Amino acid sequence: MMRKVLVTGGAGFLGSHLCDRLLADGHDVLCVDNFFTGSKRNVAHLLNHPYFELLRHDVTFPLYVEVERIFNLACPASPVHYQHDPVQTTKTSVHGAINMLGLAKRVKARILQASTSEVYGDPEVHPQREEYWGRVNPIGLRSCYDEGKRCAETLFFDYHRQHALDIKVVRIFNTYGPRMHPNDGRVVSNFIVQALKGEDITIYGDGSQTRSFCYVDDLIEAFVRMMESERGFAGPVNIGNPGEFSMLQLAEQVLALVGGRSKLVFRPLPADDPRQRQPDIALAQEKLGWQPKVALEDGLKETIAYFRRTLEA
Repeated sequence: MMRKVLVTGGAGFLGSHLCDRLLADGHDVLCVDNFFTGSKRNVAHLLNHPYFELLRHDVTFPLYVEVERIFNLACPASPVHYQHDPVQTTKTSVHGAINMLGLAKRVKARILQASTSEVYGDPEVHPQREEYWGRVNPIGLRSCYDEGKRCAETLFFDYHRQHALDIKVVRIFNTYGPRMHPNDGRVVSNFIVQALKGEDITIYGDGSQTRSFCYVDDLIEAFVRMMESERGFAGPVNIGNPGEFSMLQLAEQVLALVGGRSKLVFRPLPADDPRQRQPDIALAQEKLGWQPKVALEDGLKETIAYFRRTLEA
């Protein structure tokens, strides 16, 4: 069935891949972005599609459109970008959630919130299950993003309880793939770009801290399944790859795939940077029949090829 679908943050890394998938599935897609971190290049190939529309808009202001599904992805997601204007980051998460929930309430649309594993902070529980409440510094440099997303989840569940709104909430763990911003400060893009330029690979801390990396195609599949899951199942649901790698392991794998003579250099660990991050995805497996399929090496090859083309251009 063709549906009218709104994707906020639709010109970003994840949003543009989601627009691709929704159009391939036969939907009518309205892509909304203020282009702070999103890029028209990410959706340029869609501009002539008869069922795709691009609108410049900031979700901190109300939006009046008629849609049946809303994917709320709007928010800078890398520390470099969300710490650039922390007040605006919090407003995007909180005011943006209020505006999109108000729209969903008015048009009776189902709405999905793209939350984050950052709601767990620097966790004392490993791996992280959805029942874990987290360990977050409310006044730190990362708080604009962490607490903004936590507040957005609060708003979603209060609208669900108070207005019987049909909501879905997913918590995204580290995701990588083509269309990542080359200067977003995230570890995958940092390592690849530095290796391709022949620069030293920067590792923060001693490199023993771990992350779990999910390829973007796997993540988008989970988005679609969550949006169309049974009514009444709101989540939150962890979406990520439970394969756990240290920063040293990731750097070594990138170097092996790129080649070159880059060396590893170590810098102090940023404030409030989590030591461990790994999702428990049992709930996603049970409710969505989902688990990631793309191995890290295969995903890195695709991502490296994208960055190589980007740097050459």
